[in-house]
Parts: sequence; structure tokens; C-alpha cells
Amino acid sequence: MRTAIYPGSFDPITNGHLDVIRRATKLFDRVIVAVAANESKHPLFTQQERVQMVARAVRPLPRVESDMFQGLLVQYVERRSAQAVIRGLRAVSDFEFEFQLALMNRTLNERIETIFMMPKDTYTFLSSRLVKEVALLGGDVGAFVPAHVRTALAAKLSRKPA
Repeated sequence: MRTAIYPGSFDPITNGHLDVIRRATKLFDRVIVAVAANESKHPLFTQQERVQMVARAVRPLPRVESDMFQGLLVQYVERRSAQAVIRGLRAVSDFEFEFQLALMNRTLNERIETIFMMPKDTYTFLSSRLVKEVALLGGDVGAFVPAHVRTALAAKLSRKPA
């Protein structure tokens, strides 16, 4: 079984992420969306909340599951018996950082391949950071995230101190 890991903070998951996930299912038998514990990014949602949002978003997609991990990605990939890591590229500006990560991962474990995928052009501008900013400023993010994520954002931001 060909398995790919799609790692990220997913704070929150967006329609751009879902586009990449859907397209990855055409290439792999199983796709695991792995929510990373990266406190240096100061996530709005806890890791458990992000995993739950991802799980609900991918529920209609066969052969896709959500999970969480800490530590080195290559170790997680090995534990899950995966062959590849999926990384989304929105723009040229993403490439340099993602390229460095891919080379480091290859150095740590040459068996694991990194596959770069671009979302549909309608999502190339979309990022979790922008979604949070628009939501914080009272904008409608309904076109950018699943409905349950929009609701979670509204609830979380209504409790956030100014």
C-alpha cells in the first residue's frame, strides 16, 4: 500500500489544503494528514482541536485519515510505514523553504520521497495565517474553509482577549 504523509500545522485547515489532499488521493492508496506540534508558530487552536477539524474535513474522503505527531517528521513517516511526504507549494516564495526541508529529510532518511503539489490557482493566495487575520477582522472566511472551521474560528476569536 502506497502511503503518503501530508504534514502541517493546519491552524486551521483550509480549502487549499483540502484540494491538495483530494489530489494526493489520486496518487496514493492512503493519505495521512499529520498535524504537527509546533508551538513556535503560536497556534490559535490546540493540536487536538486541529486534528478534530482535519478529521471532520476529510471524513468524506476515502483512504484519508488525520493524526498528530511531535518530533522529526522522518521518524513519524517511518512509524506510519509511509513512502512519501506531500508538501503544498502556493508560490515561488514557498519553494526555497520547502526545498531545504526536503533536502534535510532526504539526508536524514533517503528512503522517504518528498512530493510537491500545487493547489488549484483559486487557492494559491490562501494560507491559514490569512484566514485567521480575515476572521479576526470580522471578514467572511466561508469561501476559504469548511463550514465547521468557520464556526470554530468565530467561536475561538470571540473568546480571544483584545
